[in-house]
Amino acid sequence: MWQYNHKKNKKMSDNFTATYKAIGKALKKKRKEKGLTQQQLADGAEIDRSKISDMENGKEDFQFSTLLKLCKALGVSVAEIFKN
Repeated sequence: MWQYNHKKNKKMSDNFTATYKAIGKALKKKRKEKGLTQQQLADGAEIDRSKISDMENGKEDFQFSTLLKLCKALGVSVAEIFKN
């Protein structure tokens, strides 16, 4: 029978920390390029401002749909978030 291994899952999520931080940093950079506050972006994406703060600081394990909402509100594609 399959059993959920909490310790193994925690280690897996820890492995993604750098990725979440990189995405958050890229979102913050793009938001600032657009001259938006976190609240303005949150209003445009119809999500809570604290979620954006957590994402920008690599503290949020977010859903892909949230990233899509933010990209739409920023007027960019997901790929554009990662362009330097």
